[in-house]
Amino acid sequence: MQAISKPFDDDHDHWQAWVEAFRAERASKQMVLGFAETRCAIFVCMGQRQQHRGKHPDDDRLFSAKWLPVLREAVADLSYLLSRGYADKASLKVVGDHYQLATRQRRAVSGAACSDASLARRAAHHVAVEELTGESVAVDGYNLLIIAESTLSGGVLLRGRDGCIRDLASVHGSYHRVLETTEAIRVLGEAFGQLKPERVTWHFDAPVSNSGRLAALMREAAEANGWPWTVRLDHGVDRRLAASESVVVTSDSWILDRVARWTNVKGFLVDWVGAKESLVDLG
Repeated sequence: MQAISKPFDDDHDHWQAWVEAFRAERASKQMVLGFAETRCAIFVCMGQRQQHRGKHPDDDRLFSAKWLPVLREAVADLSYLLSRGYADKASLKVVGDHYQLATRQRRAVSGAACSDASLARRAAHHVAVEELTGESVAVDGYNLLIIAESTLSGGVLLRGRDGCIRDLASVHGSYHRVLETTEAIRVLGEAFGQLKPERVTWHFDAPVSNSGRLAALMREAAEANGWPWTVRLDHGVDRRLAASESVVVTSDSWILDRVARWTNVKGFLVDWVGAKESLVDLG
């Protein structure tokens, strides 16, 4: 099976040097979220079902070094089938059954794979994070916040064929704050502060429970720190982002295959936070 080579590798050294400079600058600064501790405590109580966005108990085994060659082969095979027009679910079942993959491994392979056409399109529409200065940025809210929480929690992070970073956490109708949420918001505020976009608009799914409380927390954080953020609650976030004229921050495959411009803030975030030990490269 012939695959298009991974995009973005050519400028990796330049990007890494830029990240190191960012870390040095970050170390010299202190930032505060500045919203009430009592409000945070209330929100923590609402999220007691899950304390961290970290590893599943089986992840060390499912994504161990022994499994990596198998998972990469599975990603290559699934990408091959997708490139030839086979249906997503049927292709994943064929590949998953062939390699005898567990459910979480199948989810990882599904997220990491993409067709050759999707890979080429995503590379063509990618905007480097270094080019975000002065840009208007639209953020897939839960998509970015949850991976920031996972990164800080030591959860498994997956690099896909397209170079995007994804995780295995998800929101199904309700969002619950974890212990790393406050730090995740702060880290993201610092990151966008360094990248210097003119405006950052966060889009959260209105139907998801607790979205309103989360939006209020983020607005208070932005006001306290002077971040140029707008936080919106929307219906149909995916379609809104796919049609956006701003540079979109997401790793959602459906959006990436339609958006005019997107950027890989997650890849930068993983390098900057120093979470490479949690990164599983399936590309």
